[in-house]
Amino acid sequence: MRWLALLAAAVACAAHAETLTVGSKRFTESYILGELLARVADARHQPGLGSTGIVFAALKAGSIDLYPEYTGTIASEILRLDGRPTIGELDRALAPLGLGVGVPLGFSNSYALAMREDRAQALGIRALSDLARHPRLKLGLSQEFIGRADGWPGLKAAYGLPHDAPGGLDHGLAYEAIGAGRIDVIDVYATDAKIARYGLRVLADDRAFFPRYDAVLLYRRDAPARFPREFSRLKTLEGRIDERQMIRMNAAAELEGRTFAQAAALFGAAGGAEPARERRLLATLLGPDFWRLTREHLLLVCASLAASIAVGVPLGLAAAKLSRVAPLIMAAVGVIQTIPSLALFAFLIALVGAIGTVPALIALFLYALLPIVRNTQAGLAQAGRGLVQAGMAIGLSPLQVLRRVELPLALPSILAGIKTSAVINVGTATIAAFIGAGGYGERIAAGLALNDHVTLLAGAIPAAVLALLVQGAFELGERRFAWMARSRRER
Repeated sequence: MRWLALLAAAVACAAHAETLTVGSKRFTESYILGELLARVADARHQPGLGSTGIVFAALKAGSIDLYPEYTGTIASEILRLDGRPTIGELDRALAPLGLGVGVPLGFSNSYALAMREDRAQALGIRALSDLARHPRLKLGLSQEFIGRADGWPGLKAAYGLPHDAPGGLDHGLAYEAIGAGRIDVIDVYATDAKIARYGLRVLADDRAFFPRYDAVLLYRRDAPARFPREFSRLKTLEGRIDERQMIRMNAAAELEGRTFAQAAALFGAAGGAEPARERRLLATLLGPDFWRLTREHLLLVCASLAASIAVGVPLGLAAAKLSRVAPLIMAAVGVIQTIPSLALFAFLIALVGAIGTVPALIALFLYALLPIVRNTQAGLAQAGRGLVQAGMAIGLSPLQVLRRVELPLALPSILAGIKTSAVINVGTATIAAFIGAGGYGERIAAGLALNDHVTLLAGAIPAAVLALLVQGAFELGERRFAWMARSRRER
């Protein structure tokens, strides 16, 4: 993988020499702020890079130059600082990491817990401390909130809450679940537009557990010197986005069907905005980004599959012929399958020093190995021993027996393994969008952030169709191969 790491570093350096790269997390407000920052600075936006851990790893690796972050998150989640440090104190603490923080945008987006107004009123719950009296309430908290020091673990300890740790629920889906009455309490952001839409009561933080979450820019410390013109433009945003404006932009994306770019364009817009249009499946499916996403998805699938075949078939051959190393080979490719995708992506970002296509290709290559290796080993093991001995008896060398007898007999099994890997990779490649690799997963990630079924389907449907086409193409190839084999035997 060393050459891939070197290639990734070269690509990252070349990209940074050309343009400032802005990242964003995978929730509505971060998408919108990323679009706004990119528009103001004439920069490139790398959207929806997952949770804090992934986007921060991308920043440290130099794959992005900055992203919008919140002071409370920097203090408690990134730097693990106690108290309520100022922006200046945060900046000094980040300096040894080669990072800096600044340009406060003008609003705070604090964490909070919320309930439906009618449910909270019936139970007499107004503050977080009141939750301790109702241990049977169903909590639906986001995965990141459950794992953060300033999230559920700290909140539970500070308020002495008796509730068990809840299962993670995507932030975009939580509002729908609480609106339907399936859960009682969710975590929210203060600038969420859906708080009013769903009639929620934000519970008072009566013990002042949550710090302030002022929106700022977290950036590589050398970025202002490398991009002086872009940073001078970004500084014009300092203090200009208030909470009301941010809620308005969030509402445009979540409630009015606007794209993230259209929502960001509302900032500073005078007069009436362009009328919102309801998202329609066919128009969204065949939108202007369709062919770009298709090319990106095909690149991820085809390139990773080619590498997996080039490595997997020899590994399967070694496992079939070398009994001592077979358990090691099969254990290694099997263990890879147990690693969660996002965890592997985060590790690869740090390893190769880049986000996007290169770490995604490495991950997909690794995930595709098991079916190819296993089927190659099984196919060679099933080759008739009598035929192998007959080949040796007529004077064929072991290499000739392998090439002329064993591999042709094992080929159907090998092709079946390659087909399985190809179909699996089509689906797994959608997750690569969470680290900026593009493909149909971009729409799925955006749809989850917005809880928008149309956008979700516009990403899921072409991925499913592509998987069917890939499977159909392999099955046609298998039938063609079987027909050619029969023809040769008849001759």
